[in-house]
Amino acid sequence: MRKLVPAIVAAAVLAATVAAVCSGSATAAPSRQAATRVEAFLADHWPHGASGTVLVARAGQAISCTSFGWADRAKHVPARCDTAYDIGSITKQFTAAAILKLQMMGRLGISDRIDRFIDGVPPDKRVITINDLLTMTSGLTDSLGGDYQPLSREQMLTEAMRSRLLSTPGSTWHYSNVSYSILAAIIEKASGLGYEQFLARYLFRPAGMRHTGYLLPHWRAGQVAVEYNRHGRPTGRPFDHPWAKNGPYWNLRGNGGIISTAPDMLRWDRALLHHTVLSHDAERQLFTPRVRIDTAGDRYAYGWEILTSPLGPIAAHNGSNGWSFAVIARLLRQKTLVFWVSNHAFQTGRWNLQQTQVSLTYGLLQAALPTGQAR
Repeated sequence: MRKLVPAIVAAAVLAATVAAVCSGSATAAPSRQAATRVEAFLADHWPHGASGTVLVARAGQAISCTSFGWADRAKHVPARCDTAYDIGSITKQFTAAAILKLQMMGRLGISDRIDRFIDGVPPDKRVITINDLLTMTSGLTDSLGGDYQPLSREQMLTEAMRSRLLSTPGSTWHYSNVSYSILAAIIEKASGLGYEQFLARYLFRPAGMRHTGYLLPHWRAGQVAVEYNRHGRPTGRPFDHPWAKNGPYWNLRGNGGIISTAPDMLRWDRALLHHTVLSHDAERQLFTPRVRIDTAGDRYAYGWEILTSPLGPIAAHNGSNGWSFAVIARLLRQKTLVFWVSNHAFQTGRWNLQQTQVSLTYGLLQAALPTGQAR
């Protein structure tokens, strides 16, 4: 995700919307004006035909949760606030939080070298630390193949250790999905649990997130959205693609592919605000800006980008698999959350939500703030 700055976007007035307030997260009375601003902004800026869900919250309370279009067009299942979507690389923040949770439990330290947990690490990679993986300064490549290419944990680790480093470990930021897959393998080694099992037990369950994961959640029929390509053709649900029996293969596991809902992402926001899952110190580590990722001064933290903006610092990340596209953004000082996701994010000649993510996200954050509280 690029720096969130104001931009003018061509308005597309929506023909119809399906609006719902997140279950268990009633909008507080002082937020009614903010809800009106958010809904007006969406009416002008969400492209007609793009299905999805948009959540805006402040201080852990929903201001607005609005859904558009279809979760399953063929079966006429409308998108709802609790529709579950593939959130892509937003998965990385859960992997980072799991590492910090293991550090709280005394199972590892972020300064540990990876050869404490991985066998057969060659000399050029022995100095890589968990911190280097978290900040994407490991020097490791972005990917070892396609998201749905069959690849076991052992094969992923072997290929990663054989790969050519892009830079000296600890020196340079390179976006690296491989780094986060290795972190998932370290979580399994340090905890003795499967990656998804650890997240479910130590992150999702304490946060009250019942509809987030790869395979463990019990989604109701039709709750997980069908995804559509840029020609409007269905491509199935995330788990309809080639996966291993216990979740995605290891080009995707740990770095992407988690399925979640807007209410669960609000529960995650609350867990971070109230230190339900992570201690105050661990939460501080999660959001500490560490390594520069662009010339504007934006930095990568642990599974989050820390962006500069006229509204103040924003912790954000996006995720995409080529069909769905998701963004989470938190105004850190104002405790304001925006999460939006589309299962039909690209339509040739009509809309591309990846291209308009900056103005859409910034506009929603701005609409959520009380007048005079931009900073």
